[in-house]
Amino acid sequence: MKKVVALTGIVLVVLIVIVYINKLYYPSLPIDGVSAKEVINKLQKSDSKFVQIAEKDNLVWYITPTENQGILVADERIIKFMESSGWIFKEKEGSGLFFEQDGERKIVTTEMWTGKYVLVKVPK
Repeated sequence: MKKVVALTGIVLVVLIVIVYINKLYYPSLPIDGVSAKEVINKLQKSDSKFVQIAEKDNLVWYITPTENQGILVADERIIKFMESSGWIFKEKEGSGLFFEQDGERKIVTTEMWTGKYVLVKVPK
């Protein structure tokens, strides 16, 4: 009986380590072929708080931490990022931030991925 309890304990510890190392406690991403582990590691290794994580279907995906300040800090980073490329912020409606440049309009959308991170979709 003691061997069964010890073996069960060891199996539980191994499973917990696997879940933690592979970041399986994060929800899945809405981007095919990109894992939570990849994304979190990329953000942690970067000096920037606004990191590109994928390019799929005419969209460029980014991630930014909320730092317990909510979506507003993400919106500020998005506006700064877009303005550095010449886009002018016009308005925010729901999860969309509207930008204009030379008569062209671009809508950048955000999605809370977890309480700590916001995913950002920018059309190419």
